[in-house]
Amino acid sequence: MKQFEALTRKNNQEAVKYLIVDDSVFARKSLAKMVESFGGHVAGEAGDGCTAITEYARTQPDIVLMDITMPQMEGIEAVERIVQEHPEARIIMVSSVGYQDNILAALQKGARHFVQKPVKPDALYEIIRYVLNDDGVTATVGASEESSR
Repeated sequence: MKQFEALTRKNNQEAVKYLIVDDSVFARKSLAKMVESFGGHVAGEAGDGCTAITEYARTQPDIVLMDITMPQMEGIEAVERIVQEHPEARIIMVSSVGYQDNILAALQKGARHFVQKPVKPDALYEIIRYVLNDDGVTATVGASEESSR
């Protein structure tokens, strides 16, 4: 698959850390492959909003990729709770439920952006760059190549 320039932190050139939240194991693994192709490191995974809150505190990721529709606690509520405790949190909603109301609610609760499923690597890469740009993240030469699915 396509090769991307690695996204790293400007201050120390370390890999960007991700928390991937989705009730589908397949979706989490697919997103993990994408962020690894961007030079990222998956610091944690969660299958529901409650676990996402705990995992955010444990892993302190640079970015969260969060599904909207999940059991136990929806992604929108999880975004609100994470941002209340961690105002610096950068969360991108990733969902097949692209209703305008859900997107608006997620953004109002603190999400930084939204990407529609099925996720295209090019689109996700650009959104991550945009969301993290003001947080000292840069693209560097020497990217890892995305493994074939």
